[in-house]
Amino acid sequence: MNISKNYQTIKFEIKDSVGYLTINRPAKLNALNVEVLNELKELLTDLKNDENFHFKGILLTGEGEKAFIAGADIAEMSEMTPSDAYTLGHLGQQVSVLLETLQVPVIACVNGFALGGGCEMAMSCDFIYATDNAVFGQPEVKLGLIPGFGGTQRLAKLVGRNNAKEMIFTGRNVKADEALKMGLIVRTFATKASMMDEAVNTLKAISVNSPFAVSIAKKVMNEGIDLTINEGLQLEKRQFSGIFSSEDMQEGTRAFVEKRTPSFKGK
Repeated sequence: MNISKNYQTIKFEIKDSVGYLTINRPAKLNALNVEVLNELKELLTDLKNDENFHFKGILLTGEGEKAFIAGADIAEMSEMTPSDAYTLGHLGQQVSVLLETLQVPVIACVNGFALGGGCEMAMSCDFIYATDNAVFGQPEVKLGLIPGFGGTQRLAKLVGRNNAKEMIFTGRNVKADEALKMGLIVRTFATKASMMDEAVNTLKAISVNSPFAVSIAKKVMNEGIDLTINEGLQLEKRQFSGIFSSEDMQEGTRAFVEKRTPSFKGK
């Protein structure tokens, strides 16, 4: 995969085995338009299909200090037909699913506004860190719209049906302290820099574990959330037994018995 490709609206770089994915439209508060979504889809598809994908995880953030992603590009949307909107919704949902199903942990690092499509992209990550000035919301009904990139589905799973309905029906903004209490985000930070540093530390803490086991745990949790408890337990049992054939399981258990640090290969 050519990570040095010259994207116009996003940036992706790997530093110290951590991938930094930045939405790069600061003049538009990093709003999502078709170009941004297409570039994200291309990059994330390449990452998903990359056999040499060996870094610790990805941090998703927005360029500048004002916004993570302030929403979709309303000027672009205002000229769309229902057919155009269907294509846009499909594209946005494809990007959200790619984020959600990447084989490594993905942390949304939110500062400033994460509204509409921005909130939806953050919710597609494994979990969300946020600065104290972060603001979340699904304000689509104020424009005669509804969330279209997964917000009606993922928000309820994260904060509960009633909280999600109240947020979406009113279109109100939720500040970081309330988002933390609701379970939308998991930690808050005073500055963007301190948030990014701690997100890197989190990926480092995850990376000492078996990458293969982490990827399987992620897969089982993502798939299990829509199953009944009995269906989820069956899924877990199949994956639990299957992992016993992996090199990482054999190395991890041997290292424990031999009282040494394991050397995982991610397979």
